Amino acid sequence: MLKRIGLALALCGMAVVPAAAQEYKIAVIGLLHAHVWAHLPEMAKGKTAKLVGIAETVPELVAEARRVAGDGVPIYSDYKKMLDEQKPDMVWSFVENNRHREIVEACAPRKIHVIFEKPLAASYKDALAIRDLANKYGIQVMCNYQMAWWPANFAAKKEVDAGSVGRVWRLRGIVGHGGPGSTGTGKYFFDWLTDPDKNGAGALMDFGCYNALWALWYLGQPESVYAEATHLRPETFPKVEDSSTLMLHWKSAEGVFEGSWDLPRSFQDLEVFGLTGSVYMTQQKVELRKRQASEVAMEPLPPERADPIAFMVDAIRGKKPIDGMTALDINVGVVEIIEAAKESVRTGRAVKLPLPK
Repeated sequence: MLKRIGLALALCGMAVVPAAAQEYKIAVIGLLHAHVWAHLPEMAKGKTAKLVGIAETVPELVAEARRVAGDGVPIYSDYKKMLDEQKPDMVWSFVENNRHREIVEACAPRKIHVIFEKPLAASYKDALAIRDLANKYGIQVMCNYQMAWWPANFAAKKEVDAGSVGRVWRLRGIVGHGGPGSTGTGKYFFDWLTDPDKNGAGALMDFGCYNALWALWYLGQPESVYAEATHLRPETFPKVEDSSTLMLHWKSAEGVFEGSWDLPRSFQDLEVFGLTGSVYMTQQKVELRKRQASEVAMEPLPPERADPIAFMVDAIRGKKPIDGMTALDINVGVVEIIEAAKESVRTGRAVKLPLPK
């Protein structure tokens, strides 16, 4: 029967779209976050969900989106009009961090699920408001980190959870690179990423959120946060810090985390120390380090957990919450740690958690 339907459509000159793409629709709001260009080509293929619209007003970004997505995807200047006309099941938003709350305020009453690029919000106040809206209207909100889809992250956590290093007492992470680019389409990303209001901070927010996520994933909420920020290149980043260090304290553990736009190469490394050894993780591999280092086997993630859209579709289809590193609650906690870190930088003192709501 299905074959006959497909043949009939083909004979009528109609494209046969995969069932999954027909079942779920996705739209893109904003193109100012440069991560969009890594995801838009795959979204345009419609393998997991059908791309039904893009909303943006910057002519150069609109032109690039049309080149990538093709003429078949409508582009809107008004994202609310797009939501009402296209009625997507989910939105992937690539706007400034301080606009995330605004996007949820528009999507939640329309019962549209939302994916954001990390972090969840520019402020703790907005993060709490996003969670309240999601709970009130029963939508899913996912906070996307590229490392959330790395087999290495899960292999490292599995090794630690199995007790291979004994009781965990110390985390050490470093995340960063040489700083955001300020040319081409990247200049729009640079402009808001280096704005303390639109981003929420500088490198402290941009890369500190990765570190805060690791801290919560392994040890839960710390008792206190102490942070330092460094302004090494004010000529390039006049408004915000370009390097930062987080020092987190738990009752029987500690964490030291660096986030920087001043590094000679890219880092996204974590070492988890226990009383009998450590696990060292990069994107490419995981090592168990005792007297000697041995490589830990990494298993591929199941398809529904190996990609942001597939993960969201699986959650919607199964009527189950987003869990793990991209979940809403843990990412509210991430923003809380960064908020405490900003206060620590301002005062020069450690800040106790939880923060007042």
